Amino acid sequence: MAVTQLITKAEYKAYAGITSTNQDTEIDTLIPKVSQLVKSYCRRSFGDFANDAKIEVFNGGDTKYYLKEYPLLTLLSLEYSTDYGQNYVSLEEFKDFVTDLQEGSVVSLDPKGFVYAINGYTVTYTAGYAVIPEDLKLAVMDLVTYYRKNDAAIHSTKAPGTNAVQIEYISTTTLPAHIRRVLDLYVADYT
Repeated sequence: MAVTQLITKAEYKAYAGITSTNQDTEIDTLIPKVSQLVKSYCRRSFGDFANDAKIEVFNGGDTKYYLKEYPLLTLLSLEYSTDYGQNYVSLEEFKDFVTDLQEGSVVSLDPKGFVYAINGYTVTYTAGYAVIPEDLKLAVMDLVTYYRKNDAAIHSTKAPGTNAVQIEYISTTTLPAHIRRVLDLYVADYT
């Protein structure tokens, strides 16, 4: 599986109006870290499984199973095991289960639901975005800029016309509001 960065260096430099290569090392270091921060915050990977299949194991005991990655692109297989995950048998879509693409779940067609069995089911599927949404890219680019500008917890400035130095301690633990608003649109909700 290839880990997808949410933006490229070229996209960021065009957005920030940077034409020189002087800051390339800093940008190359920040993009994967900020991409991972956004993925962790949103509890999903966005593009990592758009082309490469993701496999999830679940125990059953319910009528519905919500997949961790979305939007769901294709459900490749749903398999059931009676021997704690040593051997699996494929279940048939529209006979044993149905895929809810809108909700990103698999739903049992048995009114009793998926039988509880430890490591009883594997789901193989693709999900995410082949092309990262533009509003998400904008939030990532703003976050890269935020980390480039706020590179330390303590900033000192000298007020114009004085010899006094002011020290500002950055103590907030929240993301800037304009970035958080966009990321909150993409936070995975497993309820």
